[in-house]
Amino acid sequence: MIARVTSTSFSAQHRRSETHFLIRTCVDRLAGDGDHTIADEMDEVAVKGLHRIEVRASNGDPVQAVLEIRYRKIRVLPPIGKQNRYPALILTVIHAEERGTPKNRKKIDWKLITDLPVGSRADAIEKLEWYALRWKIEVFHKILKSGCKAEESKLRTAQRLTNLISLFCILSWRVFWMTMLNRSAPDAPPTLALTATEIRMLDRLVNDKPKAREKALSHYLIKIARLGGYLARASDPPPGNTVMWRGLSRLTDIALRAMVGGEFVGN
Repeated sequence: MIARVTSTSFSAQHRRSETHFLIRTCVDRLAGDGDHTIADEMDEVAVKGLHRIEVRASNGDPVQAVLEIRYRKIRVLPPIGKQNRYPALILTVIHAEERGTPKNRKKIDWKLITDLPVGSRADAIEKLEWYALRWKIEVFHKILKSGCKAEESKLRTAQRLTNLISLFCILSWRVFWMTMLNRSAPDAPPTLALTATEIRMLDRLVNDKPKAREKALSHYLIKIARLGGYLARASDPPPGNTVMWRGLSRLTDIALRAMVGGEFVGN
């Protein structure tokens, strides 16, 4: 579980589900015997390594940032009002703070807590890289909720809902995967992500632009985006998940109509 939380109820939840957690804390919890906080204890920890990452400035340009990494095992207490219900936990706190103060964006200052072992700089960096993937998880859930509208389901049994969400997860993954493929592997063959039927349908539904390049994967993914309302102008950024979802949904509807119509008409 990778998340950002403000309560300690996760401790009981992860024990019941036999899982581990990696969270970003935004509250300075009591630590030790309760006479100081996590921040007080982390102030005593020396820098144990540096980690260079690439981030985006406010204008979208990539820039380099150097993080100072500290980590320590700490006895973390629950909030005062919940100490009768939840026990203290021995957890590892990872503090990644950017060197200097950037002028064109917010300074990186992450405080992560985990029950996973962290015994070296490499272990700490691994956890930081896991947490840095959280935006992909958030985008996946956005597609699941806003695109598939999973929360609007009216199914009455848990098993039916589980089956539906399982299907939606596959659809959400595919939309996100195709969106990212268009940026990371635009010259790949279209069959990497699309079926032969989908390729034929796109060729019939969306006309090629006069200066269209060789029909690689990106060529067809842009066609899907255009079905979803993407204008594909030279100055436009790559299509996002929303237009990809709309385009793929429309393509699927048209393909189903063509299949059903062919069966009834006999073509």
